[in-house]
Amino acid sequence: MKNCTGIMIQGTSSDAGKSFITTALCRIFSDMGYAVCPFKSQNMSNNSCVTPDGLEMGRAQGVQAEAARVEPQTYMNPILLKPRKDTSSEIVLMGKVFDAPCDKNYYRSFTMGKGLETLREALAIIDEKYEVMVCEGAGSPAEVNLNAAEIVNMRVAQEADIPVLLVADVDRGGAIASVVGTLELLGEDRRRVKGIIFNKFRGDLSLFEDAVEFTEKKTGVKVVGVMPWLTDIVIEGEDIMSINWHRGETAESKDKLRVGVVKFPRVSNHTDIEAFRFEPDVEIIELASPAQVASLDAVVLPGTKSTVLDMKYLLDSGLAAEIRRFYQNGGTVYGLCGGYQMMGEEIDDRHLRDNDKIPAIEGLGLLPVVTTFGEEKTTIRRRGRTIHPYFKEAAAVDGYEIHFGETRPLREEPGFAPLFELDSRPDGLADGELRAGGSYLHNAFHNDLFRTVWLNRLRKKRGLPEREAVSTAAAKEAAYDALAAQAKKNLDLDYIIDIMHLKADAPARRADGENPRSTEAK
Repeated sequence: MKNCTGIMIQGTSSDAGKSFITTALCRIFSDMGYAVCPFKSQNMSNNSCVTPDGLEMGRAQGVQAEAARVEPQTYMNPILLKPRKDTSSEIVLMGKVFDAPCDKNYYRSFTMGKGLETLREALAIIDEKYEVMVCEGAGSPAEVNLNAAEIVNMRVAQEADIPVLLVADVDRGGAIASVVGTLELLGEDRRRVKGIIFNKFRGDLSLFEDAVEFTEKKTGVKVVGVMPWLTDIVIEGEDIMSINWHRGETAESKDKLRVGVVKFPRVSNHTDIEAFRFEPDVEIIELASPAQVASLDAVVLPGTKSTVLDMKYLLDSGLAAEIRRFYQNGGTVYGLCGGYQMMGEEIDDRHLRDNDKIPAIEGLGLLPVVTTFGEEKTTIRRRGRTIHPYFKEAAAVDGYEIHFGETRPLREEPGFAPLFELDSRPDGLADGELRAGGSYLHNAFHNDLFRTVWLNRLRKKRGLPEREAVSTAAAKEAAYDALAAQAKKNLDLDYIIDIMHLKADAPARRADGENPRSTEAK
């Protein structure tokens, strides 16, 4: 890269903390005054978001863009693989669905052809528009069976010609061995690794000093720092494992709401429920057994990559019958996107767009709607307000839609009304008391007033005091700042700046190009 400097964060394994470190550095370099771009060439995830121009990208890079104070753009995550089945994925290329689903035979030709071409195109855009790129790898760079056709780890470092920091998870165990083993398997690319970060350390840091000294002597690579286990900083994670689930084994809490979220086998966009983590009196319960349902205050059905197959999971597991009984006994159920489709009476997939075998399946029957799947995929940002009569004052809402299928009412049912008006059209449906409701709007619960009204209804039913709205935007900003502060405290930032050939004081903006702060900043 000619104009933009960068750093790449790779890991010894998945969930080592690459996204966390990348997010921290995005905020640090933004605070220094640089125009910062997060980047992950290829992401495999069912968590995605929509850019301002209606294109789809990985949610993790959307979060990192927030930390960098810029709008998310598809070149930040030019290739998104969304698993459909165990052996194939939908390819989203620069925000749009590309060609046929990717399987093991197609993958190699794609990555080293169109995939590599797209990677280079994205890097060229970033080089033109930004001053600093913070790049995240995937999994481990030492997967020898994949490296011949990989375009997300060392090949990115080669193309961008940037140094690499290697992150290892101390809490998982075996961190030193994983660092040494990874470096041994890298071959010539080992020279690009300029630093090691040990992440998720618990306890007295002085007890780890010998480990740091041994690692540096054994590998010849500097340990840039040791990051502590940070349980009190709430930042959206890349996958559903990042949520601080309450498993439901403990006794029912008298002073907390228990919101059960079905952990579908094919769950997507689990970040819709992250907003509940900012509520001090809400426990998020991992709902996996029918026996758990009766003790809950509400059930949330999140999005899914296959509505039909995950609806079958609900039926086969007994959860569907128990959720229906829960509603009949006065419980509250809300569906998000695919979960909204399941709330209806039938799901019609006669063209087998959503799955390969089942042309139609019954829904939960809690809303008088039917969903039909077609070939068109909707990806769009939405903005509007609540219009349901339960809301005494209209609450402003915004979010995005990412889905196949269209949901329409089967009949007019007394007491049921649309939840939202989005861009001058109705969306979603709920009964008169908001006990059964759903919508295609992702991020609905991130809208503070909507979430607060929904939760206060549950609090009132439980005899708990109603609460004022918690600002998720302010909470997220505080979390980014707190994460950056921890990184500055525990990492050798001067060394990182030095290996990037970056000046501690941001230079004047280039006069020959756009300033992302003015064109893409939020």
